[in-house]
Amino acid sequence: MTPHQALKRHFGFSGFLDGQEEVLAEIVAGRDGLVVMPTGGGKSLCFQIPALCFSGVTLVISPLIALMKDQVDALVARGIAATVINSTQSWPEQKERLDGMRNGTYKLVYVAPERFRAESFLNALAGVEVSLFAVDEAHCLSQWGHDFRPDYLRLGKALEKLGHPQCIALTATATPIVREDIISVLGLRTPFEQVSGFARPNLALTISAVDNAAQKDERMKAVVTAHRTGIVYCATRKKVEAVSETLASWGLKCVAYHGGMSDQERERAQEVFIQRKADVAVATNAFGMGIDRADVRFVIHYEVPGSVEAYYQEAGRAGRDGESAVCELLFNYADTRTQEFFIEGANPTVAVMRSIYQYLLNEADQDYEVHRTLEEIAERADVKNSMAVGSALTVLARAGYLERFDVPGRRMRGTRLLQPEVLARQLKLDEAAIEEKDRRDREKLKAMVEMCYSRTCRQRWILGYFGEQGEGDCGCCDMCREQGSGELRAPTAEEQIIVRKVLSGVARMSRRTADGWEGRYGRGRIVQMLSGSRSQEILNAGLDHLSTYGILKDKGVGYLNALLRSLTDAGLVLTVSGEYPLLTLTPLGDRVMRGEAKYSLVWSAAGSGRPEVNLQDHGFDEELYSLLRDLRTKLAKREKLPPYVVFNNKTLEALARYRPGTADEAMRVPGVGVAKAQRYLGPFLKTIAEWRTSRRR
Repeated sequence: MTPHQALKRHFGFSGFLDGQEEVLAEIVAGRDGLVVMPTGGGKSLCFQIPALCFSGVTLVISPLIALMKDQVDALVARGIAATVINSTQSWPEQKERLDGMRNGTYKLVYVAPERFRAESFLNALAGVEVSLFAVDEAHCLSQWGHDFRPDYLRLGKALEKLGHPQCIALTATATPIVREDIISVLGLRTPFEQVSGFARPNLALTISAVDNAAQKDERMKAVVTAHRTGIVYCATRKKVEAVSETLASWGLKCVAYHGGMSDQERERAQEVFIQRKADVAVATNAFGMGIDRADVRFVIHYEVPGSVEAYYQEAGRAGRDGESAVCELLFNYADTRTQEFFIEGANPTVAVMRSIYQYLLNEADQDYEVHRTLEEIAERADVKNSMAVGSALTVLARAGYLERFDVPGRRMRGTRLLQPEVLARQLKLDEAAIEEKDRRDREKLKAMVEMCYSRTCRQRWILGYFGEQGEGDCGCCDMCREQGSGELRAPTAEEQIIVRKVLSGVARMSRRTADGWEGRYGRGRIVQMLSGSRSQEILNAGLDHLSTYGILKDKGVGYLNALLRSLTDAGLVLTVSGEYPLLTLTPLGDRVMRGEAKYSLVWSAAGSGRPEVNLQDHGFDEELYSLLRDLRTKLAKREKLPPYVVFNNKTLEALARYRPGTADEAMRVPGVGVAKAQRYLGPFLKTIAEWRTSRRR
């Protein structure tokens, strides 16, 4: 069976998405490879299709039990022989599946990475023809990645034990150094690398500066009220519970998800959200990996994540249907302390590791075992951060000094010393690697903070971080919206043609009724169609056959996003809220499309690669920001206005960073328009000048 035949027979698709066919050609040719493809880009088909073409079994390594179950259920429903092996099953159940792999019952078998801890499991795979070894969420095996999982490190040795079958690694987010690490750990042989676009043009990325919890809740309420369905990510279990209570007090159906819950409780919460029995999920960062709910309209980060990789992967869980979605990060620099605490917990020093090991030597029973929780070990070994105990035990286990095991009858893991004759001072640990990991984790947090303070297009900044060259600004993030305010005027002849093409595209994706036009698709899908996207949503809906498909491909999605926003403001198109936000023509838009009406638009430069603010960035200064904020409060009270009407927090931050000395310089700061400059700017320039003078004394 060829890949095209398998695609048509089992999945009902007539063609592959962008990037899929190139990947499949390499895999079918027998090459190892690394595939970096954005969420919703069709990674799963890249190993599911070859599994149907190869003679043996395809092993899929996947980190979440719920994810494995969902994918296997979907495959079985399509008539594909698939099953799963994980820790929830008894050994007889696992053995039954292993026997089925040997006799050809299964084509795809999903396996949890912790199964490879047991030598008995690897021995049981003997005699199984493994045609393809697919490692999903492959960033988990890199200690330089944002979601490192030690169990993934065993996969390299597992491949050797299996005779090194063809291997393919897949992930949605990986920097160049993480990609190198994946190739090295798995020992991929002359692999191909396919890195698809990281851009998510349907996501409106916003970073809102907030001073306190009240402002966070105010922004969260605005986003949730406007978009209804989504995920709120929090840094800690305690914050998950607090935010869940807040949302419930607003009358919203929500679920909580964090590591303090049992496996059954987490699985239940995940199922409730996927089955649309709750509108909002409040969760720590483990939630959402592999979540297949297409109508997530927002993702809120209640606190700053620890890395750009984590942020972008979590943000990418919004808008998987290709429609517009919003991703808002509520940024307060003080929240970085939580991430610094996590970094300290993930990177204990060698001295801390020796201290923990010495405690274990002192505490071990006659079988060289210690039955203590991480918290108990931390307290008795005088380690302030209990997270550091778990991290230290992981390092010591990888070095062969101990192993962890489940304690029968208790919800905890014990520790068994494997070389009790080795004293704490004799431990051989790679201090340079330990220090390097700590340094890199801190660099990731630093980059995340730099992104929050940056004044450029969010999407373009992220693409640069991942080593990809963007094609101009996205046109829909907060920076593009601030910088996109242009002049209100009638269109030129060329612009008139572009507008009519856009409106024609909207019309062809709408339904004409007796009362006018009725929307069928959202802005994201319309932009995809006009720009000639080969996404799954476009092809499945047959939108690539419309006469307007790809008609404005040369303009790019950033330009089209900004233009549609201007068309909405001018009353030519309208978004109708419902289960999905649908875009349609207004009566005025209908007449403009047919060349029967005149109009004016605010013509935005966003999306066209416009130069950034040409001012020196002096760095953020808390003292100056406080002075400007106090001034804003004073002016707002005098005019009986909300403070943000004077200047929002982002504009205040920009003024504190760029410190303009003249009105002309200030007008280049995002958020300072002509009207606001005339009304409010004078006192702000005076405050900045006085602050500069005071610093020179």
